[in-house]
Amino acid sequence: MAEGKKILLGICGSIAAYKSILLTRLLLKAGAEVKVVMTPSAKDFVTPLSISTISKNEVLSDLSRNDVWNNHVQLGRWADVMLIAPLSCNTLAKMANGICDNLLLATYLSAVCPVVVAPAMDEDMWLHPSTKANIGKLQAFGNRVIPVEKGELASGLYGDGRMAEPEQIISFLEMNFFFNGELKGQKALVTAGPTHEPLDPVRYIGNHSTGKMGVALARELAQRGAEVELVMGPSQIEIHDPRIRVTRVHSAGEMYNACLEIFPSTRIAVMSAAVADYTPVSFSPEKIKKNSETFTLELSRTKDILRALGEKKKAGQILVGFALENTDETSYARQKLESKNADMIVLNSLKDAGAGFGFDTNQVTIFEKNGAEVPYPKKTKQQVARDIVDRIIKLL
Repeated sequence: MAEGKKILLGICGSIAAYKSILLTRLLLKAGAEVKVVMTPSAKDFVTPLSISTISKNEVLSDLSRNDVWNNHVQLGRWADVMLIAPLSCNTLAKMANGICDNLLLATYLSAVCPVVVAPAMDEDMWLHPSTKANIGKLQAFGNRVIPVEKGELASGLYGDGRMAEPEQIISFLEMNFFFNGELKGQKALVTAGPTHEPLDPVRYIGNHSTGKMGVALARELAQRGAEVELVMGPSQIEIHDPRIRVTRVHSAGEMYNACLEIFPSTRIAVMSAAVADYTPVSFSPEKIKKNSETFTLELSRTKDILRALGEKKKAGQILVGFALENTDETSYARQKLESKNADMIVLNSLKDAGAGFGFDTNQVTIFEKNGAEVPYPKKTKQQVARDIVDRIIKLL
């Protein structure tokens, strides 16, 4: 989505500046060109050498160097978006009041492009009335503010004030500035995460799925304009995107019921959850005691969500399933494509390093009903989601 975009990244003096290294890297991987301006105090937290090496552009921090003026006006006119991340409390106050005592502030005051800020500070500073007033001023000037996160802070306290994660910042930019809306007006259903099949009040059968792939797909579909219904099994991932409606479930049965209710109103359904194939026949309302050397557990098949949706699929609906295999992968993927009446199967192989459950990367091959077989190299899960959604749009 950021392909060919010019991003002017401003970095302020904040412990969150370490995230700017990853942010710069991810922006470049998304296809953007990045130039960086740092405040003098930012250099206490990250070095210009680190940022310039990653961005492949010289990092600027002074109004002049060796009797040569750094043209802040030109910088402000070069960028498609000026992003200040992290935005410190000090720089926020200066921006709100038009103070111009360093290159970053001079560039901000002369920028003709949209300006986006990602604040980072401790909770008491964030909640101070003067900070709230300054944020209000920035927004009144037309600048966009990425909400802070709740979490562990530099002070050791837990609360509001953490800078948004780099992935969320990029999603914000894509949604607000680079979004092209191919799926506007479409509704999509996505499943994510594992299911937990309870044995008793404290134990369950589950798997190692984290939900990262499904969440990446939900975000990508939303960024392309779709209204997304995300049915999510137990996962630690928090979703703060108003375009994604989350239904939390625990068991395969709960996920089955939620999907069958939502599916008829959707155009696209992507079943990426790792749903349990079997569930205990009986549930013990009391904790099962350790009374013998062995324990026999009787299981029954869970309802096949992908097959059920394939049977109910109408003309014009796109149904996508996932397959995680470690033997005869291609054969199983093609068999699943046909037997479940899917339009696409995304194959993961357990043999691929850095792919599958728990990783931030994935490596997939996409099989389509029209006979296409498209292998991809290992990528981040957000990039894999982009590839999958690209194929869905082509099918549509």
